[in-house]
Amino acid sequence: MSYQVLARKWRPKSFATLVGQEHVVKALTHALDQNRLHHAYLFTGTRGVGKTTLARIMAKALNCESGVSSAPCGKCSACTEIDGGRFVDYIELDAASNRGVDDMTALLERATYAPTIGRYKVYVIDEVHQLSGHAFNAMLKTLEEPPAHVKFILATTDPQKIPVTVLSRCLQFNLKQMPQSHIVDHLSRVLEAEGVSFEPAALRHLAKGAAGSMRDALSLLDQAIAHGAGKVEEDGVRTMLGTLGDEHLFALLDGLAAQDVQAMLDVVRLMDARSLSFDGGLQELASLFHRISLMQFAPQALLDEAERERLAPYANTWDAEYLQLAYQIAIHGRDELALAPDEYSGFAMSLLRLHAFRPDRAGASAPAPRQAAPSVARMPARSPEPASGTAAGNPAPVVQRQTPAAPASPAPVAPPPALAGNDWHALVAQLPLTGMARQLAQHCELAELGEGVVRLRLAPLHKHLLGKAQQDKLQSELQSRFGRPLRLEIDMAEPATETPAERSRNAQRERQEKAVASIEQDPFVRDVVDLFDASIDESTIKPI
Repeated sequence: MSYQVLARKWRPKSFATLVGQEHVVKALTHALDQNRLHHAYLFTGTRGVGKTTLARIMAKALNCESGVSSAPCGKCSACTEIDGGRFVDYIELDAASNRGVDDMTALLERATYAPTIGRYKVYVIDEVHQLSGHAFNAMLKTLEEPPAHVKFILATTDPQKIPVTVLSRCLQFNLKQMPQSHIVDHLSRVLEAEGVSFEPAALRHLAKGAAGSMRDALSLLDQAIAHGAGKVEEDGVRTMLGTLGDEHLFALLDGLAAQDVQAMLDVVRLMDARSLSFDGGLQELASLFHRISLMQFAPQALLDEAERERLAPYANTWDAEYLQLAYQIAIHGRDELALAPDEYSGFAMSLLRLHAFRPDRAGASAPAPRQAAPSVARMPARSPEPASGTAAGNPAPVVQRQTPAAPASPAPVAPPPALAGNDWHALVAQLPLTGMARQLAQHCELAELGEGVVRLRLAPLHKHLLGKAQQDKLQSELQSRFGRPLRLEIDMAEPATETPAERSRNAQRERQEKAVASIEQDPFVRDVVDLFDASIDESTIKPI
C-alpha cells in the first residue's frame, strides 16, 4: 500500500478534532444544532489553517445519513465518500483554473437540479478571489437566492479582492493562524500515534517554521522524519531548517554584552560553516531582543519561568532605549541582506552596528578633543610694512580667531539642607542620567534628603524600574551632585505630589491641546471643514 502523507492522513474529519479554530467551530456547531443554516459561507485565512477541511466537515454535517447535526457519524456512505472525494453532490471548484464567466454559468445551471443522493448539493469554490469580474456578476443572483437544496462555501486567502456585493451575501468567518503551542501539541499527538520518537525542542522549531499553518507543520514533520531516519531530533531539525540554535543566539548576546567583537564574529563563521540562515539568524535575534524588552517591562508576559531566569541578566545589562535600537538594527538588517555584497558580510555588519551603537561606548569611542590654539590678539600700535596694494598708514587688520574656551572644572556644589518638592524636578533635569536610570528618577518623588540618605517614593505601578543597575547609577550621580556619600532608599508608595514624568506628560498634553485648538480655530481650516463637510484627524496634529 502506498504511503499517505501526514497532512492528508491526519486531516480532521470532525469539528471535535479541528485544532485552533474554536471561534468558527462554535458558531457553525450552534447553527447546525439549531438548524439555522445560511445558504452561503465564506472562510478566509492564510494557507493551511483549515478552510477546505471545514468545508468538508460542513458537507458531512449537512448530508450525514443520521441527520443534520454538528457531529456527523463519519461511517455512513455519505461521510466516507465526502472524505474520499467521491460524493457526487459535493463539488469542489478551483477558481484559479475555472475563473471565467462560462465556467460559472455552467456551474449555476447544474445547481438548479436536485441532489442525486444527498440532502444538499454543496459547492466549494476555493481561492474564490481569482474569479473574473464577469464571473462574480454571474453568480450574484444565485448566491443571494439559491435553490433550497444548494449550499455555497467560498474559501479565499485574499478577501480584499472579493467584491462587496458578494461579501454581503455570505456569512464570513476569518480563520486565524495556529498558535505555536497548538501546533506543538498536535504534532506531539501525531508522533505518539505514529510511534515515532521525538524531542519536544525539535517540534518547537517545526512550529516556528510553519508560520501558523498546520498543513505546513505536518509537511515539515514528514520531511524531518525522513531527514532523521525515523527520529525527530532537535539537531537534525535545526540542520534541516537552517535555523539558529539557542547556543548561537546567546553566544552572540554574551559577546555583545562583553564588548567582545571577536567572539561574535566566531559565531558568524560557525554559522557560515554550517550553512545556517543569516536571514533567520537576524529574525531570531530580533525576537530575542523583543523578549528581553518584555522581561524589562512585563516579565509576567513570559510564561516560561526558565526563560525569564535566562533573560534576566540581559534585561539588567542593557537599558530600554538600547534594546529598542537593537531590535530596529536587527529587523532593518534583514531588509538590507539583499543589498549587501553577500549575506555573510550583511549579517556581520549588523552585529558590528549593535556593538558600535552601545550607549556605554559613546564616551569611550569619541575622539579626544584637540587642544585649543592660543588666541591671536590684535597687534600693538606699531604698524607692519605695507603690503603691495595696501595704502601706507592703513595696516592690514589682523583677524582674531575665536576658539572655544576649555571647560573649567566645576566647583563643588554646596548641598542644600533640604529640597522643596519642586526642586526635585530641576535636579532630575540636571543629572546626566540615561535609560532606565533616568526613567526611575523621573517617576519618583523626593520624600527626604538628609545628611547621608536620599529617600524617594515610587508608585507600585512602576516597580519594574527598580533594577539594581539603575539604582546604583542614580545613587552615584546624586553623590556626585551633592559632593558627599549618600545612601539611596526607595519606598513603594503612591507619590503625594506630581513627579517629573507626570509633569512632562501634562505639559505635552497641554501643548497638544493648544495645537489642536489652534488648528480648529484657524479660519481657513474652518472654511474647508464647512465647505467639504470634513473632519479633522487630531492624531495627525503635532505641537511645534
